[in-house]
Amino acid sequence: MAAAKGGGGAVVRVAEMEKMSLEHLKSLKEQSDLELNLLQDSLTNIRTATARLEIASNALQDLSLRPQGKKMLVPLTASLYVPGTLDDADKVLVDVGTGYFIEKTMSEGRDYCERKINLLKSNYDQLIEVASKTKSVADEAGMVLQARLREAGPVS
Repeated sequence: MAAAKGGGGAVVRVAEMEKMSLEHLKSLKEQSDLELNLLQDSLTNIRTATARLEIASNALQDLSLRPQGKKMLVPLTASLYVPGTLDDADKVLVDVGTGYFIEKTMSEGRDYCERKINLLKSNYDQLIEVASKTKSVADEAGMVLQARLREAGPVS
């Protein structure tokens, strides 16, 4: 007997699905599809955040190699840069969320980025497992639903 576990923690077996009413099966399929879409959005967000942290970590590495007093362009937004001078290459401001910044040394900043990247990768792996199980539930519910609809046959 095949079994799958959805993101909500409910274990649904094919034998149990075969006992469900058509409306309940349709509801299970729709709920599983909705959960799967939300999980896919979360996976995309995690990939984006990981990429941004990797870019930040690389930027810190590049910044640490530049000499003090070096003239450079400082990004204010993704498309707006202003001229600046590197004052202290060993101190950086780290955005820890909701508008809060913490001053750290360059190595602490890189360490912060690496820890966040590892956390996001761990969360990504866990979400992949949940998404896989949710997809199995949705696929099994779809197959049982199609079989039940074929059994009902065309109405003349």
